[in-house]
Amino acid sequence: MKPFDIPSEPRVTEMSWPTRIVFGAGALQKLPAHAARLNMKRPLLVTDAGVVKAGLATRVTDVLKAAGMACAVFDRVEPNPTERDVFAGLEAYRAHKADGIVALGGGSALDAGKLVQLLTTHEPPLSRYDDAKGGDQYVRDDLPPLIAIPTTAGTGSEVGRSGVVTLADTGRKTVIFSPYLLPKAAVIDPELTLGLPPSVTAATGMDALTHCIEAYVANGFHPLADAVAIDGVMRVGRSLVTAVKEGRDLAARTDMMVAAMEGAMAFQKGLGASHALAHALTPISNVPHGLANAIVLPVVMEFNRAASTARLARIATALGDTSNAREEVLAANAIDRVRKLAAAVGIPARLREAGVQEKDLEHIAQKAFLDASHQGNPRAVSEAELLAMAREAY
Repeated sequence: MKPFDIPSEPRVTEMSWPTRIVFGAGALQKLPAHAARLNMKRPLLVTDAGVVKAGLATRVTDVLKAAGMACAVFDRVEPNPTERDVFAGLEAYRAHKADGIVALGGGSALDAGKLVQLLTTHEPPLSRYDDAKGGDQYVRDDLPPLIAIPTTAGTGSEVGRSGVVTLADTGRKTVIFSPYLLPKAAVIDPELTLGLPPSVTAATGMDALTHCIEAYVANGFHPLADAVAIDGVMRVGRSLVTAVKEGRDLAARTDMMVAAMEGAMAFQKGLGASHALAHALTPISNVPHGLANAIVLPVVMEFNRAASTARLARIATALGDTSNAREEVLAANAIDRVRKLAAAVGIPARLREAGVQEKDLEHIAQKAFLDASHQGNPRAVSEAELLAMAREAY
């Protein structure tokens, strides 16, 4: 029998792989060498107030200043970055006469850093570069260098080639995508996540899991992405609970950093309906992205079950299922294991428990259908089906 992941018709597929990665406990000390390699002398640190309060920004600026680099700090990135944040960061970049960016934080700060980088050489508005409208064709390679340093294990934006921002003219979370936005280096130091609160660890960890699962079942042919996605699923399954409950466990934190990185490497293949819904839930209902993904993921997996039975069965195995059952049973077990994992780390079971109002569900479905993420879903999805999934998750 032909393996299920070989294309049924001959076709040419183009594949690419991400950025230079400096990984491991203590990797932060390597930052100056990579900044120097990229000819940075006056970097702008793009981050948020929470990272500053936690003392992580000072750790980074101390390392840079010790190497003789004049580093300024922009810390006004909101938890869900907006166009306003990006333009404020651009002003800070110009005021400092910066020659590069070091983005520090979770996905919001890293994405904001990429988009500040974009606007240093590209004309506004940001909506011009909307990936869903073919905006990637307008992104050129004349960008200043950017080094990404994650402080959460979730989005994997440090190895991704996109930035997500809520635009002023549409009110919609928008993906801006180009290989040119790929950081020139990712400094991934698990020690920077040791103080992350349990709730944030849980939500970001489930975000990483969603990236891995959606990429693995997504349409398209990308065996490299599939390989890292299934490894990421395995790592989340074995380490997320420990990272949440024993936050100083460096081995668990390291596993989660790998899984987050792998999720972002994998989703260059595509995402799915979970992300389409999550991208709508955040601006409309103010649900953090990782939490939104965690709540809707099992519902979307159920919707996709008949279309991706074999892959969901492999996900069950990666999550620890050793039953050797039929694929149909394993696929159902995968969904059950995701639900149980979310519950074990304190994720609410329903959108209403996260503050979503029922009256907003139709608007959420409308926005989700406009989001390009669902185009990678293994089963084609309509606006009505997105609404049905939102109602089930509610």
